[in-house]
Amino acid sequence: MFQRTIMDRWMVLFQLIMVFLISHGSIAQERPNIVWITSEDNSKHYMKLYDSDGVETPHIEQLSETGLVFDHAFSNGPVCSVARSTLITGSYAPRIGAQYHRKMKTVPMPDDLEMFPFYLREAGYYTANNAKEDYNLDKGSKVWDESSNKASYTNRKEGQPFFYVHNFSVTHEGQLHFGPEKMEKIPVSTLPPSGNLQPNHPQTALFEYTRAYYLDRIAEMDRQVGELIDQLKEDGLLENTFVFYFGDHGGVMPGSKGYLYETGLHVPLVIHVPEKYKERVSYKAGARVQEFVSFVDFGPTVLHLAGVKVPRHMDGEPFLRKNNKFPNDVTYGYADRFDEKYDFVRSVRKGKYKYIRNFHPFNFDGLWNDYRYKQMAYQEWLDLYRSGKLNQHQRRFFEAKPVEMLFDIEKDPYEINNLAEDPAYEEQLLAMRKELGDWLLSMPDLSFYPEYYLIEEAFDDPVAFGQDHKKDIKNYYATINLAIKDFHEVEKALHRKLQDDDPWVRYWALCALSSFGKEAKTLEDAVNEISKNDPIRINRVRASQFLGICGVSNPMRDIEKALYSTEDPHEALLILNILVQMADGPFGFSTSIEVAKLVPTVAEDSNVIRRLEYLKGK
Repeated sequence: MFQRTIMDRWMVLFQLIMVFLISHGSIAQERPNIVWITSEDNSKHYMKLYDSDGVETPHIEQLSETGLVFDHAFSNGPVCSVARSTLITGSYAPRIGAQYHRKMKTVPMPDDLEMFPFYLREAGYYTANNAKEDYNLDKGSKVWDESSNKASYTNRKEGQPFFYVHNFSVTHEGQLHFGPEKMEKIPVSTLPPSGNLQPNHPQTALFEYTRAYYLDRIAEMDRQVGELIDQLKEDGLLENTFVFYFGDHGGVMPGSKGYLYETGLHVPLVIHVPEKYKERVSYKAGARVQEFVSFVDFGPTVLHLAGVKVPRHMDGEPFLRKNNKFPNDVTYGYADRFDEKYDFVRSVRKGKYKYIRNFHPFNFDGLWNDYRYKQMAYQEWLDLYRSGKLNQHQRRFFEAKPVEMLFDIEKDPYEINNLAEDPAYEEQLLAMRKELGDWLLSMPDLSFYPEYYLIEEAFDDPVAFGQDHKKDIKNYYATINLAIKDFHEVEKALHRKLQDDDPWVRYWALCALSSFGKEAKTLEDAVNEISKNDPIRINRVRASQFLGICGVSNPMRDIEKALYSTEDPHEALLILNILVQMADGPFGFSTSIEVAKLVPTVAEDSNVIRRLEYLKGK
């Protein structure tokens, strides 16, 4: 008994000594420091390190000489808050309710999971973020030791290991919100050569200038990155520090940021691997890594490098590890609401093939979004479309999308030629469709409910809601999947689903009909009944939308009536999205919203105001 007491005391003393040593740095440097350098809004397509038409980035390239260049690194979301919510949680945003940009309601972290820097702090790391967070989740108080535009690794205790994030905004989309005066002040002759424009872009002087100016901003970002790397060297830290450089999602040339094309998701990633820690990584310094890595994997990778156990509730996996026998070749993407603009798109890339599923294909890519169209190039693209001066590939941005899209990225890097209907690729299409479906049902994907309903019913505990409604979501997915088939095969099934007791089965049956368009006009009577009598307002609106798409009737007055009757600004925003789609599509409808008829909570919402200002100016 006496011996056990002595042993217990020695064990307590040993633990106290270990905590003291870790917190005061005596053994802390046995763990590496980790730095994330993020540049905003640039995909890999604009850097010579990846693309011959890109600009040289000598400081980032120098970083690659002592580390790794990842040729297949991907953001899972093509916009800031969704991408960063994925990064900080190691979790897929549609599973945890963080998929909408920007949040209308912050959601809690899942049970038994914290943002990953929390675990680093618990292990003795100093965590600092300079400065952007932009999470769609409740952060809690123990994620960062410091998060501000003054945050720095230099504020840690002497010798304490650190995780430091530094964000550069010089490449942000807002840099391209210039007017003609910018082009006069900074002539194109002073900028890097623009290189070849994307084949689906108008081949105009404005697009050339926009790309050249964007390349100039990337060159400036590289200079700033070089200053930070030099500071790490001067501080004698580079030999103990993993340094990640990556873009926080895709670029901002039109049709990139906010879209699940490669230009919206495929990011540069370069990682400096310290010589003393090279045995922790399976790849040799200077290698170009072909493994697919996604933002969902970044947090688990940092924890693994720090010797911290990866929580089992994270979706991602470490990609820097000693043994890498089965490298990943799959990445998933998601796009939902961006400010006031709604869509619902999912993607999977496996190897060289990319599959995109448009669950609302009637929401054409070019649907108005105020922030996107602050860019002159977007405005010109739309003007050229309306004046009939675009070719078939350039026009596609403003036209209804296919339900399914399949691309061979190696042959078609800008996703121009859709192979989904080519019989030669049927086997590949079926495999990719299954890959995506298995993934979104396994989460499950919460976006099969409208956002306003999730805010009211699910966002107090999104993960639990998803688990409780897995069977329902599977049913909704099966319903919208009828849009993939020949209409005459599924006409009777869709008719039954229009009369289902579950309102969201009816919702997705209506979306399937709108995907078919005029071909589904035979179900006009059943849809007309829903438009008048369905107890769910948004179903009445979706029914009216279908009748408008088919040319049966002008739906605008009925949709406006629904808008006036809602007290929920989130539901109103979805209704307004449908009004804009019907007004700007090929249907010839017009709308005139009487603001005085809107409920005050609706009329005062900032996203609603942007939609109303756009419709007023049409």
